[in-house]
Amino acid sequence: MILQRLSIDNFKNIAQARLEFSPKANCLLGNNGMGKSNLLDAIYYLSFCKSFNGVNDAMLIKRDEDFCIVNASYLRRNAEDELVLGMSRNKRKSLKRKGKEYQRLSQHIGLFPLVIIAPNDIDLIRGNSDERRRFIDMIISQSDHNYLDQLIRYNKSLDQRNKLLRDGCVDHNLYMAIEFAMSMSAEYINRQRKMWLDRLSEIFNRYYNAIAGDGEQVELIYQSQLNEADATLEKLFDGCRRHDEIVRHTSVGVHRDDIEMNVSGMPVRKTGSQGQCKTFTIALRLAQYELLSEATSLKPLLLLDDIFDKLDATRVERIMEIVMCDTFGQIFITDTNRTHLDNIIARTSGDYRIWEVSGGTFTPLNSIQ
Repeated sequence: MILQRLSIDNFKNIAQARLEFSPKANCLLGNNGMGKSNLLDAIYYLSFCKSFNGVNDAMLIKRDEDFCIVNASYLRRNAEDELVLGMSRNKRKSLKRKGKEYQRLSQHIGLFPLVIIAPNDIDLIRGNSDERRRFIDMIISQSDHNYLDQLIRYNKSLDQRNKLLRDGCVDHNLYMAIEFAMSMSAEYINRQRKMWLDRLSEIFNRYYNAIAGDGEQVELIYQSQLNEADATLEKLFDGCRRHDEIVRHTSVGVHRDDIEMNVSGMPVRKTGSQGQCKTFTIALRLAQYELLSEATSLKPLLLLDDIFDKLDATRVERIMEIVMCDTFGQIFITDTNRTHLDNIIARTSGDYRIWEVSGGTFTPLNSIQ
């Protein structure tokens, strides 16, 4: 899949931009705060219908403007495709594909696969379990729409159960109906997370060793209350019912799942150096890319947002070798260091674009090859 052209009006600090991209390497050079990451966020939004920074939609519209529009042309499965995103203040956002608006944005997830590697990926290691669940859910949802539906159903039922607990409801029949729906979804979610994480772990180990070199053993361990022998959500609810009534929230279920991340048998969040943590998250994202590529039969877009900081020269060199190989398709790279970008460009056989970014303006530094 290739993003061929992008048109932006009033997205964050980008007042107006009209860009044509290389099918391989697209480099954005500039100081921090100039708009490099904002361009990546616009591309990300077209795939996931949300910002990768987690900001609300109102904050994506340029200050003192009432609307923003992002229009993109893709080459997808050898056919032209178009997405148009429109947002106005205090109005429902609109995403259209080939001129037809989505009624449910969840229908769009996975059709234009994308992987981003960004500085806030450190939250995968040092953040709470929500970050790690979101990571695995994003991988699975892009290729399994049933999984996304089950996840949405589970979370809606979870909200209903928590409301009953907060309200002090004692109607057993109400709980039974909600818990049955949660149990059905939880079984599927648990099974898919286990299967996908097993496959992800194999690929992740390969990428970590390719970047860090041999000598460090890494592992991903799926932690779930449903992994226990003969465990079902109904049994877990029965065992914690009185506790949940006291604390007034649901204390068991797949919304409590986590992924244990270790280096040499120790939690990377506690013992990992900055370089190890950065290598760990980059390897995770590269493994995510390969897994998505296999599952969707498409090469996702790969967005690299200022990823070389806190890495030694050897690891930077190994990462550049990896992302420029044939396994990966179109990539978008931001950096403040021209040397890193020049090293990337040297591997492209002339097929690249590079822009200097300043104040939301993108100035081409080379012509289309």
